[in-house]
Order: sequence, then structure tokens, then C-alpha cells
Amino acid sequence: MITKSPGELSYYASQGAITNPGTNSGLFDQLPSDISQLCSIIQGLLLHQHWAKRYGETLSAARTVEASIRHVEFILEKIQEIDQGSLLEPRQLSKRFIGNCRTYSVLLASILRSQGVPARARCGFGRYFLPGHYEDHWVCEYWQAEESKWIMVDAQLDEYQRQVLDIQFDPLDVPRDQFIVAGNAWLSCRNGESDPKKYGIFDMHGLWFIRGNLIRDIAALNKVELLPWDGWGLIDRDDDSLTAAELGILDNIASLTSDEVEFQSVREVYVSEQGTQVPPVIHSYTQSGRLEVDLSLEEVIN
Repeated sequence: MITKSPGELSYYASQGAITNPGTNSGLFDQLPSDISQLCSIIQGLLLHQHWAKRYGETLSAARTVEASIRHVEFILEKIQEIDQGSLLEPRQLSKRFIGNCRTYSVLLASILRSQGVPARARCGFGRYFLPGHYEDHWVCEYWQAEESKWIMVDAQLDEYQRQVLDIQFDPLDVPRDQFIVAGNAWLSCRNGESDPKKYGIFDMHGLWFIRGNLIRDIAALNKVELLPWDGWGLIDRDDDSLTAAELGILDNIASLTSDEVEFQSVREVYVSEQGTQVPPVIHSYTQSGRLEVDLSLEEVIN
């Protein structure tokens, strides 16, 4: 049994700037508390941008832009714009919000927090997408009070995806050897126990990619859950430019954000170590190139 401080649990039971449903909070009022039902509801609202073709949907460029919406308030706004029906009713595929693994995880965290359940999005790598590969991925953790432990949920894995991927575990309780949090991936590769070239997505892989997820994960643990292609601080650096001191910072972050998160230290390091805290203006690495984004406005400024 893991003992957690009331401060830690209350922190993750409250919304952050990204997960706050804001003016759309009323949409959550009729939602159930059962995790399985919540995942089914989310799966009926979202369509993963990289799975769309497998479901028989061809996405326009205008629709794929939806995956770049960061704040849950605006995600809900778009969901209602596409279809004003109840969130309890599964949408037709063509009327689902286009997101990615991060969208599923952040939306689940937002719903759980609205119900007073401690929850947090985690950035790392899934072992269950490609054999012998650790795929860039996000999941959600929630605090199971009865068992006094954090349980990992992959809200993206609907019945069809479970069949295609031949998933042999319960997506509502993902084993920690199947989803590798970024800190564990970093330490494993730094210690020579794992090959960093096996971590990433598409043609992007390596220790630099793991470093990006490591910083995104500590940001998410501080309730700033940005996009998988957002960058700032230590993410924006080239491997060759990192100093020994900065590598030490990254090693420390990895240790603090492993399976047993050192909550107070994670909070302190995030605000004290240069290059970890999310600044007001970040870079977003899109197909259009590296763009500057003002997070207060959620808009591109160049």
C-alpha cells in the first residue's frame, strides 16, 4: 500500500489551466464515475488522427488541426460545434473530434478531476503498438483510493484497436512494463540497458526524443499538459549542446518522475531548474515548421 499526502491528492484532484473545462463544465454533470464507462464515452467523442483511415475516414487538413487544441475547454467547445448532442451519445465517426493519445488522456483527467478524483496525464512510450518498439504515447493515471495506488488507463484503446493490436492486458489497468513513463525510458537508455533508437514515432527516435517526453512528463505532473510536438527549454536543445550539469538535471528529473513519483521534489524541480518550467511562449514543431505559440491566447504568433 502506498501512502500519499493529502496535499498531493488534493493537487491532482483539482483542475489545472489545461484540463479546466471552464464555461463548458456543465457538460460533465451527467457523466458517470465508472472508469470503463468514461473511457467508452470518450472513445465515442474522439477519433485518433493516425487511426482514422483504419476506421474508413479520410481527414481534411482543416479537421486534423483539431488535434492541436490544447485546452479542454476549447476541445469541448469544438466537440459541441461539430455535434450538439449529449456527451453520453457516441458520435458518428465523421462527427468526432480529431485528437491523439494526449487528447484522450487529458480529457479523462479533466473529467475525473471534475468529480474530485486525483488524476494526471503521463507522457512516455507504449510497447504495444509495434513489436520491439516503444511508441510515443500518453496515458492517464488516477488514484484508486480503495487500493491506495495509482492506476494507469489507456482511454484510447477501444475494442477495435485492442483487436488490431492484439492487446492482452486490461487497458483500464495498464501494466507498467507495457507503458514506460519517460523517466524510466531515459534512465534505461542512459544506463545502457535499452537502445534509444527503439523509442519514438515515425522517423523520429533517439535519446533527444526521450528527453522531450521527459520534460513534457514533468510539466504534465505539474498540470501543464502540452502537445506531443510542443517544445521549450531543455526540449529545444541539441544533444551535443547539453552540459554535464544539464544532463544531471535530466537524470534527476527521470528519477523523480519514475513509477513512484516524488511529488514534492517534482514540484520544486519544475520551478527551480532552468529549462523545465513551461514559459508563456513556446515552440510547436508542426508540419508547417517551428512555430511560436502564446499559450495565454493559444495562438501562433509567427
